[in-house]
Amino acid sequence: MLEYRYPIAGTVPLRAAGETMDLERLGSLPASRLSFVRSLVRQMARQRWQISTARFDLDAQGHGVAIYRLQTPQGRYHGVIFSQQLADDQRSDRVIAQAWDVTFGVIEGDVDDALLEQMAANVPLQEAGRQHPRLLVLSRANRSLRNFAHFVESLSAGQQPDPAWLTRVGYLYRTTAVYGNGKFGIADFVRLQDNPDFHRPFSAQMLAVYLLRHFSIEQVEHIARCQAPEQAVPMATELRRYLGIGNSTGLGMAPFLINHPQLIQQWVTCRETALALALGQTPDEERRQRLIALTRRAMRHLDQTVTEDAEQGERNAAVVAALPEVIAWLEEVPLEETLWPQLAAWSARTLPLEAQELVNTLLIELYPEQVDPLEDQMGIEERLELTPDMPLVRLKQLIETHYDWALAEDFEAPESRYWFWYRSAEKEEPRLGVRGREPGAEKELSLAIAPRVHHTHGVLSEFLEANPRALVVEFLIAHPRHKDIVRRIQTMAETPYGEIRANLWHHEMKPMHLLRTKLSFFGAGRFDPKSDRWVRITLFQGAPLVEEINAEPRDLAEVDDWSFPLEPEGVMHAPRQEVGETS
Repeated sequence: MLEYRYPIAGTVPLRAAGETMDLERLGSLPASRLSFVRSLVRQMARQRWQISTARFDLDAQGHGVAIYRLQTPQGRYHGVIFSQQLADDQRSDRVIAQAWDVTFGVIEGDVDDALLEQMAANVPLQEAGRQHPRLLVLSRANRSLRNFAHFVESLSAGQQPDPAWLTRVGYLYRTTAVYGNGKFGIADFVRLQDNPDFHRPFSAQMLAVYLLRHFSIEQVEHIARCQAPEQAVPMATELRRYLGIGNSTGLGMAPFLINHPQLIQQWVTCRETALALALGQTPDEERRQRLIALTRRAMRHLDQTVTEDAEQGERNAAVVAALPEVIAWLEEVPLEETLWPQLAAWSARTLPLEAQELVNTLLIELYPEQVDPLEDQMGIEERLELTPDMPLVRLKQLIETHYDWALAEDFEAPESRYWFWYRSAEKEEPRLGVRGREPGAEKELSLAIAPRVHHTHGVLSEFLEANPRALVVEFLIAHPRHKDIVRRIQTMAETPYGEIRANLWHHEMKPMHLLRTKLSFFGAGRFDPKSDRWVRITLFQGAPLVEEINAEPRDLAEVDDWSFPLEPEGVMHAPRQEVGETS
């Protein structure tokens, strides 16, 4: 079996899988300091990665080519961005879109004229292009039209944009897909496994997003200068930091969580280990005051977070209402060795789920020396292994011990088999359909693990009655369709956190919880559902700027302290306008 690498967290045990892997709890996670955007920024600052402009050839409307050179202690890379004119009727966040405001990628090594010509012909085509094997990341993004127009108008008039526009929608561009790991002919995942710069999960993809954020700042300032060369001003540093990159994502993200259980196991284990490490520390007054300050910041950030989704708005409001209780508790309870476990236990009894997990996230924030080494353990070589000579009765015991949550479901009940997952042939995206009412059931995807385990348990129980000494291999010869799920059961029974403990067919299952689970590990902020099937989020809002990463070394804790960003105060800007929904 695969050996999982993570430290023992001292005297504080990790939480039970039944609690941690509950889908609603997973769907309440905020981004933590182990998120991929935070890890990347720390790595860039710690190693003093140098980002410079190799080419910035844009016309007055901001269309053309920009190339950014990234020099690390280990290698050189280039971010290549193509900006084009896009008609409004072509602008779509759907996976099936065929044109975007910008397309871009990250190339390993240098970019000569021949490679640039090849990229210019293919990167704008995205999936339809013939992409270069040195391309580590392929992506595209669309403008947030009203934000973009407001920023250009303000800067060209010699004024700062109103920060409220970024409080409502925190970006000028939003990505619609960020591809890596060998898709569409780009560099395979194996190429990055031994790469010291990008061996952590999704680190190359997050770099591409970070470079797009830098480009969005430079592009909007460039357009403003072209419109009013004598009057235009650069964006204030506080606004630059407050600017993030958006992302629109839908159900296409859900299969990843199911199809990569060993990776999810590793992510959750690292996060739970970080929490256990924090709970096991002896608190002091400085860290108590730090936790109070972080709680106040998070409360203001959530109070400033705008969403049109009623349910998410209620959840945010519930957290904001609960956090003064946390501050009061921290101010009143005596400082003693068990203060942090007391806080965790009190919050679990008293607070809503999102507030509980926020408290846990803030506790993790207090102990970077103990927690940050875990960021190098977030990746794993995935390999589901079949053990054919296992006695079948042992497999039955594994299911009954580790998958009891799946066996407890009555899959004959209509509410337990309400949804089905399938891939739309027209839209090329995963979809949810209502079983018995909507078409597509014949194309059902095997994403729901619970009913598969339940079914396999029933079939092997019957087989055991006739063959009590049978081995797994004998069962699979008779029932070969169960091979994949048996392999998964045998492998994942050795792990606590690989399986999301939910029936993905159930009427009450909320797909948004699946999306938020993955996005929290990416480092998503301003979680804004647009329906029960897709969501917009913001990445890198509040993060250090390129010029700050490039600067002389300074206190890493200061560079890394950008979670839960707040609307800048004191920025002189044009009279406040009514901020509408941004397309």
